[in-house]
Amino acid sequence: MSNAPLPGPGVTVVIPCRDEAASLPGVLRAMPPGYQVIVVDNGSRDGTAGVAAQLGATVAHEPQPGYGAAVHRGIEASRTPYTAVLDGDGSMDPGELPALVEAVRCGADLAVGRRRPTSNGAWPWHARAGNVLIAALIRRRLGIDIHDIGAMRVARTQPLRDLGITDRRFGYPLELLVRAARAGWDIRELDISYRPRTGGESKVSGSVAGTTRAARDFLRALS
Repeated sequence: MSNAPLPGPGVTVVIPCRDEAASLPGVLRAMPPGYQVIVVDNGSRDGTAGVAAQLGATVAHEPQPGYGAAVHRGIEASRTPYTAVLDGDGSMDPGELPALVEAVRCGADLAVGRRRPTSNGAWPWHARAGNVLIAALIRRRLGIDIHDIGAMRVARTQPLRDLGITDRRFGYPLELLVRAARAGWDIRELDISYRPRTGGESKVSGSVAGTTRAARDFLRALS
């Protein structure tokens, strides 16, 4: 893959996926015009990669299991000045990405979405409670005004790579915030809508066990 910048808005959206074939069509069709998309298939068994390719996304394969591994693979493959990360489950609207991109273009180093549920069932209680706890620890330890772990986020591509994030599991987004804060980055948080996923089951919020595993990875990233 060439390292030459691509024409257009200059944004690549990385979508880490495992078994999101049911949700991906809606996510990809809602993408802002001109945005490049890299779907990173992380061991799917439901044809996720084929769906992504049919709808015009670039597909990368990451054999190492883990959310962080998939995100890292996508960021390394990005060829645009700005890189965004978005879940592929349909819970977030890609149409809200331009506001985060604009925040970075106007001076922020990192723009993250603060999820605002659109319905009672959008965010299970155990996942929301875990997020509130971890966000409070971040504010206390790092002194940054963050209320969410940042499931949707945008940064300049090369500085993002240069942070040297090592977590390859669920702790990736938290390690990103930790390293960004310690590097003196200007981190902006913007409200985004958060909807029930449009297919399948979440690997994190779909069960108490999944949320517990993610919280363990988050706490490890804070240590």
